[in-house]
Amino acid sequence: MSEQPWKGLRTKVWAPVYATESVESVEKAITNIFPDARLNFEENKLIGDASLDKLQELLRKQKIRNSARTVLLNSKRGDKIEFDLNKQVAFVGKVNLEKGPLGSIHVSVETDDPEELIGWLASSSEVKHED
Repeated sequence: MSEQPWKGLRTKVWAPVYATESVESVEKAITNIFPDARLNFEENKLIGDASLDKLQELLRKQKIRNSARTVLLNSKRGDKIEFDLNKQVAFVGKVNLEKGPLGSIHVSVETDDPEELIGWLASSSEVKHED
């Protein structure tokens, strides 16, 4: 696993906990993608800080780096990247960068170089051939 190369990277994750869900199931969905997340339960949501290492690994393993790259580039605003992960899909340890019908895990990342971060998270998987 490739470690994130940024020291000052700020990543926040949060997800609502609906009345039909347990805090534990939402926590599992988050920690399946962000295993080091330090979560607190506040105002019917789990919120905390996390690293992006496992997310990067899952994007590579699921072979969805190109589509993830497009979503992340479209989600960039200044020095911030904000996107959603499907909570149900995360519960089974997979990544889907779309809002889920039963809620999402919201991710907000601040960095001095968002393009470099996106390149690390979701490098192009295209193979270049020389003519």
